[in-house]
Amino acid sequence: MLNVYEQVDANKRRSAIIIACFVLFVIAFVWVVGQVLGSDPSMVIFAAIFSLASSFTSYYWGDKIILTISGAKPANRDDFFDFYTVAENLALAAQIPIPKLYVIKSPAMNAFATGRDPKHAIICTTTGLLEKLDRSELEGVVAHEISHITNFDIRVMMIVAVLVGMVTLLSDWLMRMLWYRGGEREERKQGNALVMLVGIITLIVSPLIAKLIQLAISRRRESLADASAVKMTRFPQGLISALEKLATSNIPLVSANQATAHLYIINPFKGMKKGFHSFAILFATHPPIEDRIATLKKMI
Repeated sequence: MLNVYEQVDANKRRSAIIIACFVLFVIAFVWVVGQVLGSDPSMVIFAAIFSLASSFTSYYWGDKIILTISGAKPANRDDFFDFYTVAENLALAAQIPIPKLYVIKSPAMNAFATGRDPKHAIICTTTGLLEKLDRSELEGVVAHEISHITNFDIRVMMIVAVLVGMVTLLSDWLMRMLWYRGGEREERKQGNALVMLVGIITLIVSPLIAKLIQLAISRRRESLADASAVKMTRFPQGLISALEKLATSNIPLVSANQATAHLYIINPFKGMKKGFHSFAILFATHPPIEDRIATLKKMI
């Protein structure tokens, strides 16, 4: 088990590795598609520019992108006094600048942290969580998110969230281009068959690659953040009680999506009807809440 300092160094290395793998994946994927369709070699140059621009964007503006697609708004100190004071006290204890605070208007109970480093960190919670947790429980949740900040989990998770979204956009763009090029072929039947084959591969491979990138972030980060939160607050029962309330909540967070799901303290799709999102269980980015609670109870 890595200690905190080793985890921070590992997360910094992991961020660079994920970006490098993303750039190589996009270039290789576009090159293969170009070979199949006999496209202009300049597509590879475009792929390199696209992937590098996406990586640059994810590092410097990923937090803003995530807040926008999550529908988060800045938290007002007067309206969310406990949230503000808890964050200020815990940031002081962790010896980091006070993170910017945001809220998502939703009855769902959830929270996440994002940003590229402690100096550019953000903590966001739903209004449902702020309404249903008492102060000690809120301290446990905020301490958990501050632990993600101090451990530099936020950088890895932010980069992954944006790059997963970019993979989805690239897949959609390539699908449209493939169908368009297939329609122009003289040998229409063969062209459409080839387009269909490549299209199916695109649909299968791209989401899987995106999901594998998400899973490259060890699930142990949640357990480490839980343990670090308890060390910070010195009150395990606060986080235990918060997780128990989160476990009983079945209201899904509608503003969450597959690209951002791994950011949250619990699975944001919890409580959704069986359907498209239910496959997330097969590729869970969070350990079971029951296991996290059991581990924390051993600390009492």
